[in-house]
Amino acid sequence: MKKILFICGSLNQTSQMHQIARHLAGRYDCYFTPYYADGIEQFVANMGWLNFTVLGGRHRRETDAYLQRNRLKVDLRGERHNYDLVYTCSDLIIQKNILRKKVILVQEGITEPEGFVYKLVRWLKLPRYLANTATNGLSNAYDLFCVASEGYARHFIRKGVKPEKIAVTGIPNFDNMAAFEQNDFPMHGYALAVTSPLRETFRPDDRAAFIKRCVKIAGERKLIFKLHPLENAPRAIREIYEHAPDAMVFTHGNVSNMIANAGAVITQQSTATFVAVGLGKETHTNLNLRQLKELMPIQNGGASSAQIASLGIRILHAPGREPVRLRGKARRPQTQWERP
Repeated sequence: MKKILFICGSLNQTSQMHQIARHLAGRYDCYFTPYYADGIEQFVANMGWLNFTVLGGRHRRETDAYLQRNRLKVDLRGERHNYDLVYTCSDLIIQKNILRKKVILVQEGITEPEGFVYKLVRWLKLPRYLANTATNGLSNAYDLFCVASEGYARHFIRKGVKPEKIAVTGIPNFDNMAAFEQNDFPMHGYALAVTSPLRETFRPDDRAAFIKRCVKIAGERKLIFKLHPLENAPRAIREIYEHAPDAMVFTHGNVSNMIANAGAVITQQSTATFVAVGLGKETHTNLNLRQLKELMPIQNGGASSAQIASLGIRILHAPGREPVRLRGKARRPQTQWERP
């Protein structure tokens, strides 16, 4: 039985990988691992200095708990078996033991703006992870990159991703947003502020100004804050109660369900913005709303994971590694994996 490794990351990334694996289990031997690195990056992670990333901290704890709760087969760092195919949630680090494997990269969600650090990384050829998700897809160390929409396909091609390596599949967790409206979150009509871990990832954040803006937008509505998992929660809560003493704060919970019940949504730089826009909410964000609408993940009723799994089967049984560019009238060159 051929073996497939799923490299997980955050809880969102891990659940996406699990959804894809469900379509492959039984026919293939599927294993999972939390995200990992090599060399100095792994050494620093082992010291606990990267607990604000998917290499440690809350992300790692939640991934470990998810894998255990769902009784998934775990192969830490993918070291126990020789894998025929690898699905990974991020190419910001390409692990040495997958370099010669067939690899499928799956987009998780929104990518960060191309700020100063992104330009510096590209110019000086620094490690891609320093620019975080702004450099997603730029490793070229994969056979196929499954992306959220045609808008994102154009976005990644503009950055330098090879068009023949992109497949527009939609992405699990964000391909059926209407389903979020069926939830058991007990509140409705509030203003929801979804924060981002900007300071934790060494980016500027005038948090006091953001909180005051949220208070103004909320007006007479109840104001609720949902903190990002990577945030310094005690500090964030202290700041919120200083400037918005009547607000409610959640450190855990399904943010998509909270968005579905909200009257207004305020974000900084969050994939949750897609949900707000997709559900037609009054949306206030640091991001470009016009661009977000162009990048919006396709809505296919939750079929993305099955499509990504199907492409994996085709790649798994295909000879060689490199996808072939096809001629055609498509807005971008299709890969051989996207042929009808």
